[in-house]
Amino acid sequence: MGATKNRGDESEARIVHELLAAGYSVSIPFGDNDKYDLIVDDGERMHRVQCKTAWANKQNTIRFNTHSQTTEDGQYSEQTYQGRIEAFVVRYPPRETLYWIDVADATTQKMELRFDAEIDHPSINWAADFEFDGEIP
Repeated sequence: MGATKNRGDESEARIVHELLAAGYSVSIPFGDNDKYDLIVDDGERMHRVQCKTAWANKQNTIRFNTHSQTTEDGQYSEQTYQGRIEAFVVRYPPRETLYWIDVADATTQKMELRFDAEIDHPSINWAADFEFDGEIP
């Protein structure tokens, strides 16, 4: 199994663990045909969730993909998750931190979360604003 697949599986397992520990019901769809990795039941709503692993991008910034990449019959394609999920749950392994990001708040290719900056700008996605604290926003 490749390193990327292992990293993704580790993130998904950690995310499931944290969601269960927070008291949510978590279901895993059978097969690999769905655009979501998990279904999270908060008692009132079901959330289709795509699990992602973030990596360090620039100083004080992490990044994760907000699109899927596939190759079928030699043709490469990218698809966004708009309309197919309600949220991304992102794990950043060096800090073992999770981030819950509603799909409506996500960019369509890659998204950056910033820990710190010398300026405050409306286009900055602050990691602290998305940090999962056990409550689904």
